[in-house]
Amino acid sequence: MTQNRIAACFSTLGAKKRTALVAYLVVGEPSVEESLECAKAALDAGADILELGVPFSDPTADGPVIAAAAFRAIQHGGSLPATLEVAKGLRRTNATAPLVLFTYVNPVLAFGEARFPGAAREAGIDGLLLVDLPPEEGASLRAGVAREGLSVIPLVAPTTGREREPRVLAGASGFVYYVSVTGVTGSQKAPLAEAGQRAAALKARSGLPVVVGFGIRTPEQAREVASAGVDGIVVGTELVRVIAETKDRASRPGAVADFVGRLRRGLDA
Repeated sequence: MTQNRIAACFSTLGAKKRTALVAYLVVGEPSVEESLECAKAALDAGADILELGVPFSDPTADGPVIAAAAFRAIQHGGSLPATLEVAKGLRRTNATAPLVLFTYVNPVLAFGEARFPGAAREAGIDGLLLVDLPPEEGASLRAGVAREGLSVIPLVAPTTGREREPRVLAGASGFVYYVSVTGVTGSQKAPLAEAGQRAAALKARSGLPVVVGFGIRTPEQAREVASAGVDGIVVGTELVRVIAETKDRASRPGAVADFVGRLRRGLDA
């Protein structure tokens, strides 16, 4: 499957004129076992794609909510191997939802660059977001990932110049992640309408589906971005906040389902 799950997802949603809802969570927050429960709840409530965040000690792209969650997750056993185990657990009950591994390069190098692509594929991962790997670096890792049939999903920012864009997009597959702000996740002042328009134009240039992330917190904001004609929106910080602020374990999957369900209804309205 691998890349086929991502392509099939966007094809199915496109035929129905629906926008993909991509949900991000930090594996290990509040525990590895509960991350699996919350991930299942998000899919059941209407998330189309899951981004499984590997907790890292220096998450330079992430704002304070996700950075704090990553710190706690590491204390609770969150790691790249644990994230692969959560992916395996999801695949036992869901064979079709695309799973994207959101990670920095350091955990991959610590895991072992040579064995990582095969381990990711065997766990049921479909695509990789390697946040801090510039296109000029990681040739051997990219080659190993390509051999396993996994998508390498590039991030394009407002500061990515048109002259650099072809290099960023070279070898990309699955979809393109457009970052709405020149800043970290959870931005309070993301120019969402403008981001949606830029992402729609990027879709025409890249030939791939484009999703928009960073700064989308509410169903209204999700709908605002989607109205520009983008293929998907990513919600991470607010979902991580919901998980962190729901203190009762028995209530946590329900809180996730309620939040994701409201986003789904907002996109479909």
